[in-house]
Amino acid sequence: MSIKTVKLEISGMTCDHCATGIEKKFDAKDGIISKNISYTETDGTFEFDANKISKEEIIATINSTGSYKVEKEIAEPIKIQTVQFGISGMTCDHCAQTIGKKFHEVNGIVTKEISYPKAEGEFSFNPELISKDEIKELINSTGHYNVANEIPAKKNGSSNQYDLIIIGGGSAAFSAAIKAESIGLNTLMVNGGLDFGGTCVNVGCVPSKNLIRMAETAYHATHSNFAGIKPKGVDIDFKQVIKDKKQLVATLQQKKYMDVVSDFQNLKMIKGWAKFKDKKTIIVDDKDEYTALKFLIATGSTTNIPNIEGLNEIGYLTNVSLFDLEEKPESITIMGAGYIGLEIAMAYNRLGVKTRIIEFTDRVLRTQTPDISEELQKQMRSEGIELLPNFRAQKFEKRGNETIIYCKCPDGSFTEFVEKGKVVIATGTKANTSALGLENIGLNLTDSGHISVDGKMETNIAHIYAAGDVANTPAFVYTAAKEGNIAVSNAFTGSEQKTDYSSLPWVVFTDPQIAGAGMDEVETEAQNIPFEVSKLELEHVPRAIAANDMRGFIKLIRNTETDKLIGARVVAPEGGELIQQLSMAIKYGVTVNELADSFYPYLTLGEGIKLAAITFGKDVSKLSCCAS
Repeated sequence: MSIKTVKLEISGMTCDHCATGIEKKFDAKDGIISKNISYTETDGTFEFDANKISKEEIIATINSTGSYKVEKEIAEPIKIQTVQFGISGMTCDHCAQTIGKKFHEVNGIVTKEISYPKAEGEFSFNPELISKDEIKELINSTGHYNVANEIPAKKNGSSNQYDLIIIGGGSAAFSAAIKAESIGLNTLMVNGGLDFGGTCVNVGCVPSKNLIRMAETAYHATHSNFAGIKPKGVDIDFKQVIKDKKQLVATLQQKKYMDVVSDFQNLKMIKGWAKFKDKKTIIVDDKDEYTALKFLIATGSTTNIPNIEGLNEIGYLTNVSLFDLEEKPESITIMGAGYIGLEIAMAYNRLGVKTRIIEFTDRVLRTQTPDISEELQKQMRSEGIELLPNFRAQKFEKRGNETIIYCKCPDGSFTEFVEKGKVVIATGTKANTSALGLENIGLNLTDSGHISVDGKMETNIAHIYAAGDVANTPAFVYTAAKEGNIAVSNAFTGSEQKTDYSSLPWVVFTDPQIAGAGMDEVETEAQNIPFEVSKLELEHVPRAIAANDMRGFIKLIRNTETDKLIGARVVAPEGGELIQQLSMAIKYGVTVNELADSFYPYLTLGEGIKLAAITFGKDVSKLSCCAS
């Protein structure tokens, strides 16, 4: 007999009689040991002999009623156990490490801690996968070390013990919580700072893209690409714009975050600031202690405020405070020309706010090649945005209602700018690690202050993981979500999953949009990969010609030895919609010849990919429409 238990979520029940009816379907079923159907809980638990009936047959029996349906299997909490053994035979720390290596890839081992000075070892394990006796046998099998005795567990009566503690409340944290629930982990999520949902939904991706789209609508109401179409202007209710943005944020924060976990049985969520007391314990708000077998740090990042004289006295804004400002400022000066500063600049300028950007490097979006920066600078200046590259702020001073910005000019001289509205800081981000008490546990950080992780999201401390913007990985909401899932899988299932960013797609939501995947020509050359670049101006793409909007280009980078696509950059209106295809081509080793030889619908922007691929060997200006 192979006895198993399954718990199923069942829809369609409207009363206790329904539950009784489902139970009767199993009265004559061979192999059913016990059954308990609950109308109020909308679930059913079955204990059965797997040699006589399968889980799939139980589900099929319920679904065959026609009135009730199994929605999903409900994961029972993994009952992780801990055992502590006294171990004889160890003579040094190397002995402890040797014993630890015996358990390195043993399925079911969650944590292990072997101590030579204490002559003991503590193991947390999943009893469904490995038993206490099997752990004991593994130690004894070394031939040098033996389990002398089992040390009784200490009884402290604490309810603040968890399988997993997640510090943070953004995309990585929620993805981790979803994965933890699916495998039945007893989980605590501790979130301080921004509301649950983190940067993306509250103060990042969602509000910024919403404002960008509203600003784009205003722009097209006053600008036309066609002589026969004459726009008559736009009336912008700025306060309503911000109110609508706030409503969208509130709706998505509820639907895509809070509602998703609302029925989780094994997740507790609290607000507060977590700090490590030791490697197994955190203190929340300096009062409540919680312990766990494993930890995931997913605290995100925040604006990196530069140390410039007078800055803290002028009442500057960041994206967090700017996006909630219902009174439209007369003007803004944005410090920084990275993607955050550029998206803010284009949105607010189009919403009627006079905009200036001060950037201490020689061009906007300095992480990309100069041709991308130049294309974007040309568009921004044509819209009236004042760009000041190679200007370095030296001092800020409040003078009445105005802010004076003292700058060093490109030629070494000094000047000052008067800002009558607001100063917005967009000078990059920094990882949120300073208040975590990492100095108490010896967690390694990179030179930039991010938590150092490997491809499995592991830190230098075996049971502590990190994911999202706080880690030294690409800072995108979708990578954070993937990392949170991988971290929990690796921590508790031994899946050994790794992240791969070699074909990672990304988009800057300016107009034209900037999108990329894989390497650019600078990165390719630095890796000594033989490469060739094809750059197709949009003036050769029929869709752009028909739309009378030929801003931008499509650039492909191929490995000349294999013909495989290894990188792509797109500068185009809605260029972000092209990048996923190019990312997939890089990921799966598609050749440039295969891109050129594929079918593309005529008069789509996607046809530009085909033309850019053809450009490696032909002059597309000499081809007829759709010809190869």
